[in-house]
Formats: sequence, structure tokens, C-alpha cells
Amino acid sequence: MILPRLKKKYIKEIVPKLKLQFHFNTIMQVPKINKISINQGLGAAVNDKKLIQSSVDELSQITGQRAVPTFAKNSISNFKLREGMPIGSKVTLRGNIMYEFLDRLISVALPRVRDFRGLSYKGFDGKGNYTLGIKEQIIFPEISIDKVNRLTGMNITIVTNSSRDNEGYELLRSFGMPFIIKK
Repeated sequence: MILPRLKKKYIKEIVPKLKLQFHFNTIMQVPKINKISINQGLGAAVNDKKLIQSSVDELSQITGQRAVPTFAKNSISNFKLREGMPIGSKVTLRGNIMYEFLDRLISVALPRVRDFRGLSYKGFDGKGNYTLGIKEQIIFPEISIDKVNRLTGMNITIVTNSSRDNEGYELLRSFGMPFIIKK
């Protein structure tokens, strides 16, 4: 089986670099990416049920893994939302598929964002996990702009096993995430 490019880079370059930088005793202490979770919320799906299926299909095309619809947990009368109604889609990536998706995100999708200057450091949650929002799904080359019914955004959360933001930042920066330079 062929290892993804970023996984090879992690094993050969990133682990030794982070071990020296943070003075870890073993390579097991070096932070790694556990999973990538991608979510799409579709508030307009209350009125149009076809949006959910197209969202699931697009998310499956983008990630290479089957996405599932998400359902409302509570009823909210102001939004005409009932408990159990489909309101979005999600997919969780692990293993080689996760590294392949991260590679495509960094090298292909993010450079296609209009007026892109870099990712903010503010997306970290205090535990080394990073969340970024994307406004349009058409930045991914798997999506044909002609077949898109509606432009929808998505949240991408990269979950690491590090306990601090600076370790997660260095890990993602080593993979090539285009962060705005910290001052």
C-alpha cells in the first residue's frame, strides 16, 4: 500500500523536527492529527429537502468518503424547525483518506479562495485543535460549478492529540498550512 505524501512527510521530517523543538523524550509525545471533521449546515433545507441530498453528494465527492445527513436535536418554532428534521451533512476522515484530503486542501483548494491572505491563528480552541470555515464548496476541484444548485459553506475541524495551541500550530504549519505570520 502506498503511503500518502503528507504521511511520509510527517514520519520523516515533522516528527524529528517537533521532537527537537518541544524537547519531547519519545516520538509518542509528538502531536499528530487524529481526525478531520467536515460539517455543512443548511438552514434552507427546512424548505427544500433536495438540498440535503445534494449536500451529502457534494461532501462525498470532496472527501472521497460517504457523508451522512445531520438532524435537528431540538424544535425551534421561529425557524419552522422540528426535532428530527435533516439540517446538514457531515463526514469524519481518519487514516490515509484524512492525509489525502489535507493534502488537497492545502495545495489545491485554499489557493483557489478569492482574496486569500492566509489562515488566522484564532481558529485554535486552546487544546491544539483547529477549525476553519470555507464560504464556497466550489474551491474544491471535484465540484463542477455547472452542477451546483446553491453555494454553501462548510466548517473543517482538524483534531490533534496535542494539549496546547502552539504545538498544534507548529504541527499544522509543518504540514504546509498557510497561516498568517504570528506577531
